[in-house]
Formats: sequence, C-alpha cells, structure tokens
Amino acid sequence: MPPLLRYPTVDELGARAAALVARHPRTARLRRVGVSRAGTPLWLLSVGHGSRQTLVVAGPHANEPVGGATVLRLAERALSDPRLTEGADATWNLLLCLDPDGLRRNERWLAGPYTLGHYFRHFFRPGFLEQPEWLPDGAAAAALPETRTLLALQDELRPVLQCSLHGVDVGGGFVELTRDLPGLGRRVAGIAARLGIPRELGAYDALYWPGLGPAVYRIPPPHRGDLAAAITEAAVESTWFHPHRHGTVTAVVEAPMWGVAAVADGSAPADAQAVLRSVSRTLREDTLLLAGLLARIRPHLATVPDAARLLAPVGDYLLVCPGLADAWDPDHGGGTAHPLPPMTTARLVALRIAGRRLALRTAGLLHQLVTGSGHDPAGALPELDRLIDARCADYRDTCAARWVPVARQAEYQARVVLAAFDLTLRHPRARSRSGEPGWGPGTTVPMHRE
Repeated sequence: MPPLLRYPTVDELGARAAALVARHPRTARLRRVGVSRAGTPLWLLSVGHGSRQTLVVAGPHANEPVGGATVLRLAERALSDPRLTEGADATWNLLLCLDPDGLRRNERWLAGPYTLGHYFRHFFRPGFLEQPEWLPDGAAAAALPETRTLLALQDELRPVLQCSLHGVDVGGGFVELTRDLPGLGRRVAGIAARLGIPRELGAYDALYWPGLGPAVYRIPPPHRGDLAAAITEAAVESTWFHPHRHGTVTAVVEAPMWGVAAVADGSAPADAQAVLRSVSRTLREDTLLLAGLLARIRPHLATVPDAARLLAPVGDYLLVCPGLADAWDPDHGGGTAHPLPPMTTARLVALRIAGRRLALRTAGLLHQLVTGSGHDPAGALPELDRLIDARCADYRDTCAARWVPVARQAEYQARVVLAAFDLTLRHPRARSRSGEPGWGPGTTVPMHRE
C-alpha cells in the first residue's frame, strides 16, 4: 500500500483499512463500533489476537487529521512485525476517527495546498461541549454518541495503554501522560532528533502541569470549574482518565503540522515582560476587532446552513481571550489564580503562538460564515483577510513556522506510540481504581486543549 503523502479523508481511512483486512484476513479485522451524530460509521481496526489490548484513538479533534495517517501506519507495522502482536501477547485496536463529522468539515484543506492561510480560512473545530473526548458532566451523562462509543470501547477492552492522537497546528511535538512511563522523554528526544521535529519544552497546553522529562508532561489531578475555566485550565473530566480504573495509562501524543524551532529553546529570554506585554496587547486588540466583526456579521447569518456549529467555537474563543490576555500581562496577571511559571524562550514562543492561534481560529470561522452567506453586507471580509494574513505572516516570518510533511508527522507520532507501548509493557501496573492522590469517583481530569 503506497505511503500517504497527504491527510486521508474519512472515506479514504475506511477504504484503506478495509484493504488491509482483505490482505490479512487472519490477523486483522474491521468492525463498526458506533455511529456519529450524522450517522457516519465509527470503525475499529484490530490487529493481532493477544490478551493485552492497546487502544489508539485517531481524530479526537476535527482539525487534527494526522492521527488517521498514523493509525494506518501502525496497522501496517503491527501486521509486518510479529513482535508487536504475538511476541507481546498484544492486540492493537485502532479507532480510525473519533469525530468523522468534524473531519469532513475540514476536507476543503486536507489535500492542500498546505499554507497557513488556506488552513485557517477552512479550519473547523466544534465548540467545547461538542468535542467527543470531554466529559463535562461525567461519563454517566455523556451526550455525544461518539463519546459513548469510546467509553464503551474502553470498558470492553480494558487496555493497558490508550494513545490519543492529536496535532499541533503550529509549534512542536510533546506527550501528556496520566502516569509516568520512565524513559519516554529520552525516547521522544531521539525520535524527534532523527525526524527533525522540534520538541515543545514549554507547551502551552501543559503550561501549569508538572514535567516528567523534556516535552513530556504529567496530566495532574483535576478540579471542577465553570466553562471558561474548563477551556483554559483543563478542569473537566475526560475520556483520558476514564479507563484509569482498569490500570490503563493514557498518552496524548501531539505532532506538529508547522514546526517552530524556538519551542525547543529552554534558554532564559532577554526581556520576558516586554514580550508578555506585547502578546497580551495583541490578543486584546484582536479580540476587540473580532467581537466587533461578529456583531456586524451576526444579523446576516439567517441563510447560512448550520451557522450555529460555527458560532459555538467562536463564542468559546471570544469568551476566554480577555482573561488570557490579563493572565499573561505582567501588569495584570499578578493576582490570578494561576500565576505564570518562570518564563523561558520556549514558553514565551508558545504563548505567542497560542495568542495568534485563538485570533486566527476565530477569524477563520467568521470568514466561513460570511462566505457561506454568499454576500458581505457588513463589509467584514477585507478586515478578516487582513487579520488572517497578518497573523499568518507572524507565524511564518517571526516564528519561522515551517511545514512538516504529512508522512513525517505520521512517522513521528507512530514511533512515539510504539515507544509508549514498549515502556508500558516494561512498567506494568495493577488494575486498580485507586492508588494515586486525588483519584476517586468524584475526580475530573485536565483537558485544556486550546
């Protein structure tokens, strides 16, 4: 089967998985384990017949398609290397895409051209409450059929390892773990060096989380909060921790689309406060502009199909931006609940990227709302285009963001998953619901993914 040089679509994932099963009917099988909200089948590709189950979840976020290419690559590795199946008494269970409906909405950019402007103008990611990995009201109240499918799989398989495959649009690679896998940081460093992938040494997603090694972070015991806290502080329950009761370790594996070398720079910055003030000021200005454009656009959206699906994430982003700008500003953030950790160059770059990302995602979604209406009576498109072009230029010219070929993204992610698999078998853990501080029936799990 030829290697993937671009991201696979939902239909291509199913077709390629079926072709693998046809070639290896004794070792591989494909079954429908659920359906999406739109009725799209959720397919599980399983390789091997061992007693130790590994669950790999691709496509939990609609705009992060690398996982689809990765699970196909992992299936081929498991089929060609019996040490990964019979030799390890293991079965690989590969969920091809957890959010196929969301992935379909991103198909306008999946085949390229892979430019920042094209990506953000066609970007889609559902609102916070429609993301299938999250359990804002707990597992028993899971509302999305995709979420219920994943929970059922976790309880059926009781995997020793769960890997959730994510993609960083701009930045570097890193891993988040529900418990330590000693040696993973060294493995990730070697994989990243061989493939030329920058490691995120100050990942924004894990800004307040303890490190287990360079670019490896420990998902900490959670706390409950309101929606804004959930989005910005990782404060709701997640499917990452649901199989904890079975002794499962979950690894969230992030691979970059556009790499930025500076996210791997752990040096002390020359003037961190000046940079923080600049990042905060830009985010405030962008937020005011975007909020004003939304107010002008909103009265003209009656004819836009499914406008609510695009407006939901816009509302989420605009909700959290002012608080983030204050939290990052050294002149305002001193009294926040979570003061910033000591700044390194890597952390400053991560914050700069995160601020631009929030603005670009919001602008891209508003751009789609206007173009979807077929007219622009509010005159918003020129302003949206200027903002998108300016922030993409900042990524390209100031941050030196460079495209990472799809095959290299998938190879990096696959190798990290295989390293986590090997270390999980080397460091087994008894199946137990307890044993860690803060774990219990009322706990929630961090889930900040913005």
